[in-house]
Amino acid sequence: MLSTKIKQPFYVIILLILSGEAVFILPFVLARVFRPTFLDVFQLTNLELGTCFSVYGIVAFVSYLFGGPLADRYPPRKLMSIALFLTALGGVVLSTYPSYFIMKIIYGYWGFTTIFLFWSAMIKATRIWGGATKQGKAFGFLDGGRGLVAALFGTLGVVIFSIFITIDLNQATLIERKEAFRIVLLITSLLVALISILVYFKLKLKNIDDDDDTEKSFSIKALSNIKEALKIPSVWLLMIIILCAYVGYKLTDDFSLYAKEVMLFDEIKSAKVGAFLLFTRPIIGVFIGFMADKTRSSFWLNLSFLIMLIGAIIFTSGIIDPSFILLFFLTIIITASGTFALRTLYFSAMQEGQIPLAITGTAVGLISLIGYTPDIFVGPSMGYLLDNSPGEIGHQHVFLMLSIFSFIGLIASFIFYKNSKKASKVD
Repeated sequence: MLSTKIKQPFYVIILLILSGEAVFILPFVLARVFRPTFLDVFQLTNLELGTCFSVYGIVAFVSYLFGGPLADRYPPRKLMSIALFLTALGGVVLSTYPSYFIMKIIYGYWGFTTIFLFWSAMIKATRIWGGATKQGKAFGFLDGGRGLVAALFGTLGVVIFSIFITIDLNQATLIERKEAFRIVLLITSLLVALISILVYFKLKLKNIDDDDDTEKSFSIKALSNIKEALKIPSVWLLMIIILCAYVGYKLTDDFSLYAKEVMLFDEIKSAKVGAFLLFTRPIIGVFIGFMADKTRSSFWLNLSFLIMLIGAIIFTSGIIDPSFILLFFLTIIITASGTFALRTLYFSAMQEGQIPLAITGTAVGLISLIGYTPDIFVGPSMGYLLDNSPGEIGHQHVFLMLSIFSFIGLIASFIFYKNSKKASKVD
């Protein structure tokens, strides 16, 4: 299990926060904050953008399985640094406004760089930093900090886009908007590349060697770790919990588009809604992380699913329209609170689920294999619902989907809570 004696440097968690969100800015955050603009400048429908996300998800699906054992063999800083740099190169290619076919290839490429090389390594490094007693705090800092980084990147993107649109947005031509957004993509890519260099030279964990010292071959050890992880009940429950929670996170992509199509905001105001949403994440993440260390992560998992369910039901009801701006923002905050709390909690619960540190990378890979399948189906599903039921009705259908998954997640988290409580009594 985890050591309580080795205290890791605080700057390590700062680097994990910075890199942990930077790697996803290009594939997801810009499209979330600038969704109406993104669809316009790349000439995409909601379904086509969703298909790009689905290609990412398919590649990621395979990458989770093989990337997990890789993280148990090689040091996090090397894997994460390479992943960041390669991801930045993809952003440069995207800035050329390639064809739809090439865009799908880019998203598949990002599925490899961000997941196979990066994801399990980041989660393992965070778990090591937290030790035996600060898992909630570690993952609270990680996800809350990642939320702040995403918000800052999103806000920077909005500012840059606004600066390079020198006339009224409604009068700007498509070419002018494309040139402004190209600058956003290039500056973001440069920043991600710079972070990769920082990670390579500075992300060093105490008592974690840079060279593998296992006597077994990689393939044999990987297979052994997979078998061991699959025997742990909490691994299976976390698969369901993360799947349902991640559906919620993926559907936050709809908020800026909802602001434009239902609340009738313009493109910059709707982008600001997306950026505002991101600023709630660090507050929620840090708060929930501290609370989870004082009680149980599994208790807060239950509460978070319930909160997300309430927000989803309000959106599904259709009572929010342009005359209820305050209710719109309040419901966003409610839904986001549950969603972002869940992102903080589900990996911090690995300690409570009694998953050994030695197989953390493998367990994360297996859990993510199922848990992050929404990368495959949520984008196309949301695109289909929005394109086939234009206006508010389509958005209601999207949030009905969220309500269903929130309810399933609530059941799974309750079972996890009961099992972990029983296991703690035995210990």
